Amino acid sequence: MGKSLARKKGLKRLKTQKTTKAVEQRMKKSFNDKPEMTKAAKQPRKKSFDDKVANDSLLTSGHSLKELSNSVDQEEDVFREPSVFDNLLNALESGSEKLATLSRKRQREQEGRSDSEEEEIVTFGSTSLSEEEDVDTGSASESSLGDAEEDDLGEHGPADMLEQTEEDETGDEDGTSDASDSQDLENSSQTVFDEPESTSSFHRHLGHILTNEEVDELMKKKWKFTWELPAISMPMSRWAGTGEQVSMETNNDQNYGLMQKLYNHWLDIYKTSGFRDFDSSRQRFFFSLCSSYRDILHCNKKPFYLKGNEEDSSIMDAYIMHAINHVYRTRDLVIKNDAKLAKHQEGNKEEVLCGGTFLDQGFTRPKVLFILPLGSIALRVVKRLIQLTPISNKANVEHMDRFSEEFGTGDAEDDDEQKHGSSKCQNPTKPADFQILFGGNNNDHFMLGIKFTKRSIKLYSDFYSSDIIVASPLGLITKIGEAEVEKEKDVDYLSSIEVVIIDHTDVIAMQNWSHVNTLAEQLNRMPSKQHGTDMMRIRQWYLGGHARFYRQTIILGSFLNPDMNALFNRLCVNYKGKVKLVTEYKSVLPKILLEVRQVYERFHAPSIADVDEARLDYFCKKVFPKIKDSIEGGIMLFISSYFEFVRIRNFLKSQNASFCLLGEYTKQSDISRARIWFFEGKHSWSTEFNYILSTREKGILP
Repeated sequence: MGKSLARKKGLKRLKTQKTTKAVEQRMKKSFNDKPEMTKAAKQPRKKSFDDKVANDSLLTSGHSLKELSNSVDQEEDVFREPSVFDNLLNALESGSEKLATLSRKRQREQEGRSDSEEEEIVTFGSTSLSEEEDVDTGSASESSLGDAEEDDLGEHGPADMLEQTEEDETGDEDGTSDASDSQDLENSSQTVFDEPESTSSFHRHLGHILTNEEVDELMKKKWKFTWELPAISMPMSRWAGTGEQVSMETNNDQNYGLMQKLYNHWLDIYKTSGFRDFDSSRQRFFFSLCSSYRDILHCNKKPFYLKGNEEDSSIMDAYIMHAINHVYRTRDLVIKNDAKLAKHQEGNKEEVLCGGTFLDQGFTRPKVLFILPLGSIALRVVKRLIQLTPISNKANVEHMDRFSEEFGTGDAEDDDEQKHGSSKCQNPTKPADFQILFGGNNNDHFMLGIKFTKRSIKLYSDFYSSDIIVASPLGLITKIGEAEVEKEKDVDYLSSIEVVIIDHTDVIAMQNWSHVNTLAEQLNRMPSKQHGTDMMRIRQWYLGGHARFYRQTIILGSFLNPDMNALFNRLCVNYKGKVKLVTEYKSVLPKILLEVRQVYERFHAPSIADVDEARLDYFCKKVFPKIKDSIEGGIMLFISSYFEFVRIRNFLKSQNASFCLLGEYTKQSDISRARIWFFEGKHSWSTEFNYILSTREKGILP
């Protein structure tokens, strides 16, 4: 323990010197790669991190601005047209012999000197390097997030701090030495990474570097679906995709891209449930689609509340396993690199980092985002996520009681029935699917952080220390709105999301779909603050502003509408390509016993932006005059958007129309009163918003 504290103190004493060296090395690489940078990477708003760190380093080096300016002037004889980087480098080397050594090394490289001469330069600065090692021999990283008490996963902290915090959370107070911790960490990384990185879809996907031509092509948002595959147990549907065709063949050698411990645990659960042929199952195939890291649109999924519990559960298991696999692969990659860096001497650690081998992080820690419509569905997903996590990694699940209380109904039996697609008959006047869907927690305003450590799962973790965020569209929009109003708040934890899963879009469509579009546009933006990130280990495509091209978006629902299609085509720009389910639907109009007259009217709009105004104008001038004096008994208007609902309501008031309102948040007593008035003829209009009601003959509501 004393040794660990000494390391922390040494880390703080060397923070200034090491940051200066790290910035010099990182900026050197950035300027050398300047011709490859895209326009997005050159915009002023994206230089805040490096400029901030560089400015801090200049101020802490002990020289005034005047001295820095003089040192730059002295170098003008050598460099006739110095760049911004040259000026900064000259200023830094004037206050550090070590930086001066690296500057001379850079000069020799540019002049084409031999390797032997470069080795002499490194030897020349060995004295100062050894002095640093005497001060701090145990530090593994200069990341400031390593000082945080809750950074159990170690993505942004040094290896020794990772071990210490994990022991604290699991209650290990036996005083184990740092040497044994390091050995344990090394053995763990060797066990996990028996699989070559080149064979993992995770490493292939995140390790690919996009060229400028590829980025320009993705910006055009033109997709060609070139191949098709049959859908398992869905004769009227087929999978269509872009790029290389996904294989349906089984591949047990690589566990379908799963880590070995996750594959074994999932297989055990599958067999315990009474199933046998895992390789040919629906969930195995859908997991293979997910592990290809393509954007997926599956909007013909039979939901659990429509007697589709088996199909819904298999799809849910597949995307949950994909999310867990992504989180643990990210975790183990960071731990593996921490262990490697710990073996290097402190003096040359920054030089090793500048090689680009250890780029394994984003701006912030959260990597997976679940978008779900209701608290009851969030309860169902999170409980299944905990079940699918290997036993060795969930020895302790923190705050489970609080989670069950806030997201459940308070009755464990009812929660279990709702999870399996059944529900007690609470209101016999409602259909079965209504009772199952709304029989649990109907809260649509929630956000939850989930953090994975070596031996435990922590619910309600801080968003910046979480690995997975589970939220409703309204919950996220509220956070985004608060960040826009209050400067001290931000949503930078959305900047490094790599997997987004939007389930039950059919329910979200009945809430407010514009929230989904807004939060999708908010993802993978440049953060406004540093948040203790180790700048030397951020992947290059994050710094280049290309994170959205690496984000995988999975959209799931029971039906498809234009809004979902627009989201998939416009805001999902994954470079790996797209896969979608194409379905041919059987006609249903001939099956209608009571013939209903359906009239579709077309209206003209100058542009897409003017559609809402044109629709309202057409209703006011063409439709309303025809039906305002109707004697057919009653008229019901169904409006899917709240904004249009308000505008129609205001228009009807201006026309002194007799109408009653039913909305998503209308109280039950007001609903009953409005139905009675409509039935008795006191109001001849019923305006509905997100409240589906059928009509009987003469327009009487049931």
